Amino acid sequence: MKTFPMFLQMAGRHVVIVGGGEQAAQKARLILKTEARLVLVAPELDAELGALVAMGRAEQVPTLSVGVFRGAALVFVATGCVALDHVAHAFAKEAGAIVNVVDRPALCDATTPSILDRDPVVVAISTEGTAPVLARQIRSRMEVLLEPALGELAALAGRLRAEVNQRLPQRERRFFWEWVFNGPPRQALARGAGREAARLVKDRLATGEACSVQGRIALVGAGPGAADLLTLRALRLLQEADVIFYDRLVDPGVLELARRDAERVFVGKEIGASSWPQDRINAVIVAAARQGRQVVRLKSGDPGIFGRVGEELETARAAGIPVEIVPGVTAASAAAASLGRGLTERGATDRLMLATAACKPGDPDPDWATMLQPGTTLAVYMGVRKAPSMIRTLRAASIPMGLEAEIISNASTPREQIIRCTLGQVPEALAEQSIENPAIILIRWSKPAGARTRSEIAA
Repeated sequence: MKTFPMFLQMAGRHVVIVGGGEQAAQKARLILKTEARLVLVAPELDAELGALVAMGRAEQVPTLSVGVFRGAALVFVATGCVALDHVAHAFAKEAGAIVNVVDRPALCDATTPSILDRDPVVVAISTEGTAPVLARQIRSRMEVLLEPALGELAALAGRLRAEVNQRLPQRERRFFWEWVFNGPPRQALARGAGREAARLVKDRLATGEACSVQGRIALVGAGPGAADLLTLRALRLLQEADVIFYDRLVDPGVLELARRDAERVFVGKEIGASSWPQDRINAVIVAAARQGRQVVRLKSGDPGIFGRVGEELETARAAGIPVEIVPGVTAASAAAASLGRGLTERGATDRLMLATAACKPGDPDPDWATMLQPGTTLAVYMGVRKAPSMIRTLRAASIPMGLEAEIISNASTPREQIIRCTLGQVPEALAEQSIENPAIILIRWSKPAGARTRSEIAA
């Protein structure tokens, strides 16, 4: 960051605006949202600014001097005159003020962010002056996410905070506030029932019903790698979690989205290093939930696709612990997106097969030839080490070696690699490019067109 975001206390302070026209009025409208006193420096003011002085909302000073800037919390210079802007800037700096000169970035100590106001909830968005239009676009999206009356609920929370601190032990307070902001009060507020929201909060606090701590487990898909492919529900759960048990393939950028004080426990399996057996993982996530903690079991991709989700679900349910599954973008989908096409194509490949080469120890390899038939896209997960034996099996079953194959390693991440070759060339391509797992091997066998035969496709 070139600039540091900070919210300033404005009560009992004053802000100086130099200028008497529309640009100065724009800054005045912004500062009027705060408790700061306005000082307008200009010999003449437009009607809007003049009305502020007449109502006692602002003070007018007709001439520039160093003294007018002393002690100012902020200074905005908006005269529209290059020479006068420079003079005002020099006086303000001599007085030790923080200055923003409108449309002159070189003279700015600070820039004005795009502000989303849900007082007392305030969201400030800045692009450090590089792209104001983008900042406004981000603000527009945030307007949709944060309901207009959200500030009412935040204000109520502020009024009740002392009572909550008095009634509830420290460990239980966060659970109470999560119920307020994620549960029925927030839902009531969203439909415009502000009084109902306040009543729900006060009633629950009075009865203490919300104080009981219920541990939960969420089996969350982290997606294929890129943090911005995370679902909104997964993001919310990460920000609510007390403890996160995460796999080796979870991208660090995803973990950065979690609550800062959430405990992070690595339970991945590294080749040649100590690993976590599945039964041990099952035990620790249940133990954490029994302590009343909100547990996220974070898995790469989609937890329901080769993520051993069944074993963890069964253990949690047997212990009587609430558990949910949050889907994620699976690696095959991300791989196809990187290739710029879908996994299926009408009239060519209308069947999708997902298979893993990382089978349970002692189990036979999948029946590759049965899976790969005309009209099929076969997506093989973690197939790098088993690729030579898979190709031998397919060749022995007379599967055409000329079929289109694509290998996508670390899909959606900066480390992504893509290789295109024929099915028969897959082992050599993997070796030549030193590809390692995680990787997806996509094999496409389009439906025969007309009199096309296996031998023609193979050729």
